[in-house]
Amino acid sequence: MYKISKQFSFSAAHQLLGLGDDHPCSRLHGHNYVVTVHLRACELDETGFVRDYKALRCVKDYIDNTLDHQNLNDIMSPLNSSAENIAKMLYDVFKPQLPELYAVEVSESPKTSAIYEPDC
Repeated sequence: MYKISKQFSFSAAHQLLGLGDDHPCSRLHGHNYVVTVHLRACELDETGFVRDYKALRCVKDYIDNTLDHQNLNDIMSPLNSSAENIAKMLYDVFKPQLPELYAVEVSESPKTSAIYEPDC
């Protein structure tokens, strides 16, 4: 199995709903997110790639045009804008275009990340 990954970044605000008033994430705040897309293939293409990294430009364009410097609550409603839900949303957006995609990882800070990887 061959695996590749590529990171993208964006800044955005959000507010997590359903938390107590004393929880800091219940207030509007922001993160410098890092998104990592993970692709895999049993065999390489004729060039020797899982997928050409240039073909991942669609991810950058989507992040820049849809998520960067936005309030994620406006984009993701009615879902809570947790890192877990962001990862799943991005997986669902890109899986049709990138059949080798098997996981999306979203990090809100250098010490935390959430990964969405379907079972099948």
